[in-house]
Amino acid sequence: MTINQFNKNITKINGGICQIDGVKANGFKKDKYGLSIIYAPNSTATAVYTSNKIVAAPLNYTREIIKDGKISLIIANSGNANCFTGEQGIIDCEKTVKIASEILNIPENEIATASTGVIGRKMPMDIFTPMIKKVSAELEHSNEASNNAAKAIMTTDTFPKEFAVEVTLENGNKVHIGGMCKGSGMIAPNMATMLCFLVTDAIIDKQHSQKVLNEAIKKSFNMVIVDGDESTNDTAILLANGKSKSSIIKYDGTIDKNFQEAFNTVCIELAKMMARDGEGATKFLQVNVDSAKNEEEAIKVAKTVVSSSLVKSAMFGGDPNWGRIIAAVGYSNTTMDPDKITISIASDKDKVDLVRNGEILAFEGTSYLDDAEKIVQAENIYIFIELYQGQGSATSYGCDLTYDYVKINAEYTT
Repeated sequence: MTINQFNKNITKINGGICQIDGVKANGFKKDKYGLSIIYAPNSTATAVYTSNKIVAAPLNYTREIIKDGKISLIIANSGNANCFTGEQGIIDCEKTVKIASEILNIPENEIATASTGVIGRKMPMDIFTPMIKKVSAELEHSNEASNNAAKAIMTTDTFPKEFAVEVTLENGNKVHIGGMCKGSGMIAPNMATMLCFLVTDAIIDKQHSQKVLNEAIKKSFNMVIVDGDESTNDTAILLANGKSKSSIIKYDGTIDKNFQEAFNTVCIELAKMMARDGEGATKFLQVNVDSAKNEEEAIKVAKTVVSSSLVKSAMFGGDPNWGRIIAAVGYSNTTMDPDKITISIASDKDKVDLVRNGEILAFEGTSYLDDAEKIVQAENIYIFIELYQGQGSATSYGCDLTYDYVKINAEYTT
């Protein structure tokens, strides 16, 4: 009822990026610093980046490298954002790439970089240089190596985030998609604070690859909100190595719909993991908006509700204060009629209407409110909003707001 069911053409497979033929990876972490490498030779590459006007050095470096649409290696570090570090930041990106290039015999212009961590501190290259050498020498095509890579880029994350699927295309051919990401705090559109690396064995040209990535991010990472702060380092990169020898571009030039749906699914599942792992979070929140005037307004409502500090605090406290939900809908600056709105709340097992077609059901002393009080104790909470204004729909993802969120961020650099 509340959890997305995969299309029959999509099968989840255990693992992450190393579920893709030809991909090697690994990672290493020591104390607060970590380094991951993903090797996918001769891949078509596209990316999407943060919209923050303060941009980290590795993002600027990779933006230039990826322009020709070909990447063979990604190096990502945690513990230092390499942001607001001036010319030295780019120099350190170049040093990082040069070391890996010499060890792995890969042209420097086929190596992308990414970083996550503390802003405004120069890269400790004396720490990262041995890591680059170590991980470069230990690349493997295995689930363990994939998991190591996912772990190494974690910062305040509490668990590694990986997901992979096999999808049957409209022509019957099978291709695979794998992804890994990190993200726990400073999460707000557009995108969320994250590094995300996605690999497929499908054949895709650069133009269509960008369309696939943009469509998926719109429905996934751009719909995650933990705290309303946007990072300077957000990077999502898609690599397509073509190992399956199956193109996802049909004869009429359109993208195979099964592939796009599967790719959306991988990104949405990774986005949900980020929301579940929000800093200090104890509960996962999902807001489903339907019958808005259009998709744009549905997105606005979904994001407004899931980012409301009052709604998030109420969910943390187990308080079914639906007034905070309807207030957030009201200030989302979208088309609505209070006499038509329906609001429901659900757990994985139960669901109850709080307001139905503008009529309040969850009064004090009613069974509706009693049921709602039980539901908001659950680990997964789903809010459903029907506006009856049109055909627009959207889903956003977030978490509750806890005491630990303040504690984690108050002590982040100490």
